[in-house]
Amino acid sequence: MRSEEPVDLLLGARLAELRAQHGWSLGELAERSGISRSTLSRAERAETSPTAALLNRLCHVYGRTMSQLLGEVEAAPAPLVRAAEQQVWEDRASGFVRRSVSPPHSGLRGELVEGRLTPGADLAYDRPPVPGLEQHLWLLAGALEVTAGERTHRLDAGDCLRMRVTGATRFRCPGPAEARYVLAVVRP
Repeated sequence: MRSEEPVDLLLGARLAELRAQHGWSLGELAERSGISRSTLSRAERAETSPTAALLNRLCHVYGRTMSQLLGEVEAAPAPLVRAAEQQVWEDRASGFVRRSVSPPHSGLRGELVEGRLTPGADLAYDRPPVPGLEQHLWLLAGALEVTAGERTHRLDAGDCLRMRVTGATRFRCPGPAEARYVLAVVRP
């Protein structure tokens, strides 16, 4: 079943382009990312919308943050992006909605992202997209449990967590309300 979301079509084309730029076959990329060839192929052809975990693995392989990758499928960078024009991406399988708040620009190290997790959503990343990534998570509403390595932090509205991401992370919304947060991401 082909996705009808324009961002999925553009994202699929960009993923195929990145693989070609590296000169990798689907098999080579599968080995590097731990993602099956069939899943990679379906994502590149926009037959399915990739999950956040899948994009995170690909970002790790390509040395990009998720915002950089999503920004690469947009038009020329601008210094201002209106709220109605901000790129929104949804991982329906995990209950995660991600809005790229900052105007995309590959030359900058920092970016702002708005995240929303539905009650019960549990989003796990096995590695950071870029090792040593600095993140500041400011929870605007709801409750959120964030695990970085072996340590779990419980955040309530207004709390801010700073972390340097070097390994696995997990974001879980215990409910009963949606968790809404701003994530400031700074590349090393």
